[in-house]
Amino acid sequence: MTSFYLSKPYEPPQAPQNLPLNKPWALFGGISPDRFMKQYWQKKPLLVRGAIPAFSLATQNGECLDSPVSAEALIKLASNDAVESRLIQSNPWSFDAGPFSKKSIPALNKKNWTLLVQGMESHHPAAAKVLSWFRFIPDARLDDLMISIAGIGGGVGPHFDSYDVFLIQMCGRRQWQISGQKDLSLNPKLPLKILRHFKAEHEWILEPGDMLYLPPHIAHDGVALDSGCQTWSVGFRSPSFKELLQEGLWRLAESLESIPELEQKFSDPMQKATAHAEQMPEELIEQITLKLRDLKLDQVDRFLPGITAYLSEPKQQAFFDGPINPLSPRLFSKHLRSKKLLPNPQTRILSLGKTVFCNGENVSQGQGQDIIQAWQTLSAKKMLLGRKLQSSSQSSLYQAYLAGWLVFESSRLG
Repeated sequence: MTSFYLSKPYEPPQAPQNLPLNKPWALFGGISPDRFMKQYWQKKPLLVRGAIPAFSLATQNGECLDSPVSAEALIKLASNDAVESRLIQSNPWSFDAGPFSKKSIPALNKKNWTLLVQGMESHHPAAAKVLSWFRFIPDARLDDLMISIAGIGGGVGPHFDSYDVFLIQMCGRRQWQISGQKDLSLNPKLPLKILRHFKAEHEWILEPGDMLYLPPHIAHDGVALDSGCQTWSVGFRSPSFKELLQEGLWRLAESLESIPELEQKFSDPMQKATAHAEQMPEELIEQITLKLRDLKLDQVDRFLPGITAYLSEPKQQAFFDGPINPLSPRLFSKHLRSKKLLPNPQTRILSLGKTVFCNGENVSQGQGQDIIQAWQTLSAKKMLLGRKLQSSSQSSLYQAYLAGWLVFESSRLG
């Protein structure tokens, strides 16, 4: 009897709401997320064979699983100006940013090219489901899920990242070489950030379903061995302290607008004659010191809301469309009792204690307790269902629905 393979797309499952953090996971080769974070996170690489068991199980059953996202779908997304995409070709190296016409992307059987499509969790439900597997890592650290599709020989050259990344092989094979080298100098003659001197210390070929975790600053080079090779990269951002403090200070400065006492002019009726007019007056320094102390501007709690708001901002390419026929506040409240309310795939929600920030806005400020609790549930569970809320056109929950930040399940994008 002649054997044959039936190729069908893999369907990633949604992770459960309550992740078993101390139980072994196939995704990490039989260790728990607790152990992964203690032994590997930000410390050393981890190669996992069969991280997605469905691929090897399908092969055993005489089937062949393909990527959840087809090459055609990726090429179509790369033509959209709302989607961040890049085309990299080697021999010689070249770099172009999208959007791309279909004709400008090489055919799958051509060699030495790679198409990178960022933020896939916003454009395809399968990518969003894969991201749900990693919610044992704080949402504030998440960057996005990028898919690279390549012809044979395709890659982006030996390089290093300043963030943590999980590289999941979804279609075809890719050869990975990695190094813990200290020399991370770049070749100034190339249009890409490619290492000048790359010396591989380990080498593996990843099959569909395999995964490689790399902490920051591990040099690596991935080369596609098959046409249409797909690697899914789940990246976790590491903003600099400069970036965080600048953003926190900027938002803190904005918040001072709501404090009327600060409109008061500085006065110094007790100022004495001075022989050092060039020096900042002690009276001014003392009064500013007292103001900073009164406003608690010397405490981290005043900076954290601005930093959280910044980290909850969506990607620059994010675009939100409100509902075409929006529900009235009363019908919106009624829908909440029986339908799931979900964040738009491009929406980011973070919590600072009991305060919730959505897409850069403090959505719990000035809200009733029922709305605040609804936002807290959305932040923690990424869904809201079975809630009886006061119907109000001014509630931040309803306003977020009108803005397209929140959508009911049947109308979810992607």
